[in-house]
Amino acid sequence: MRMKMATKKKLEGFCFILPGFLYMLLILGYPLIYNFILSFKNMDIKNFKKATSVFIGFQNYSFLFKDETFRLVFRNTFIFTISCLIFQFTIGFIFAMFFSKKFTFAGPIRGLILIAYMMPMSVTALMGKNIFGVSEGVINDLLMKIGIIKSPVEWLVSTSTALIAVIVMNCWVGIPFNMLLLTSGLTGIPDEIYDSAAVDGANPRQRFLHIILPLMRPAILSVLMLGFIYTFKAFDLMFVMTSGGPLNSTDVLGTYAYNLSFTQYKFSLGAASAIILFICLFAVGLFYLRLISKEED
Repeated sequence: MRMKMATKKKLEGFCFILPGFLYMLLILGYPLIYNFILSFKNMDIKNFKKATSVFIGFQNYSFLFKDETFRLVFRNTFIFTISCLIFQFTIGFIFAMFFSKKFTFAGPIRGLILIAYMMPMSVTALMGKNIFGVSEGVINDLLMKIGIIKSPVEWLVSTSTALIAVIVMNCWVGIPFNMLLLTSGLTGIPDEIYDSAAVDGANPRQRFLHIILPLMRPAILSVLMLGFIYTFKAFDLMFVMTSGGPLNSTDVLGTYAYNLSFTQYKFSLGAASAIILFICLFAVGLFYLRLISKEED
């Protein structure tokens, strides 16, 4: 009787899961599988309508890794991701430590900072174009008034500064996200632990290194892994601010795959580039799950 009840409950559970599973399989599974198959063909604008593409194996992947532009894009993606992670996490942690203190207007100020995270990325990118503009840009106007520069800097036109401008705008969005998650982790630490440490004579540095960081380890891992995934697959910020230019200096895997597929109409190369992006994120996801399982053990 118990076995029948247990089997019935399992079947009920599967019935509840089935609609969502079918939806995910249709919306995500089919495009991913089709994209994977497409990356092993030679489909472009010439044979798209005729459907005369043939299987060419790993030639698309080989071409991409031999291509100098793709190597630049691949390097840009990691530079952009790691730079954003360092600044977002460091400043977000400082803000989280500051706003975890109880003082007047802590809540309203923290809410105002979160506005940057709640804004659509396309709006943030348009703001970035205005902030780093040449003639009427806020940054140039401020630096010229202070006397640091004598003439406007072409932030979004120069290959040496365009990626820096994009990183700044992405950090502007990412810092509130990091602050929010880290603040949640800090509030989960009981006050009794701080009181015990103070009684034992621990100074602020010792409390930070030996209490806060160890207890915040799960939250820190989550913030870093989620931040890496969100930043590594960035698309709309670069697409609106710079369109990947100048000279691919702000191109990342997301924008490069889009340009290959929908600007140059090299569908198979674009699919291969997107699969490389997926493999990188999949590897990071597996690494994160392994860390989480170790923490639970």
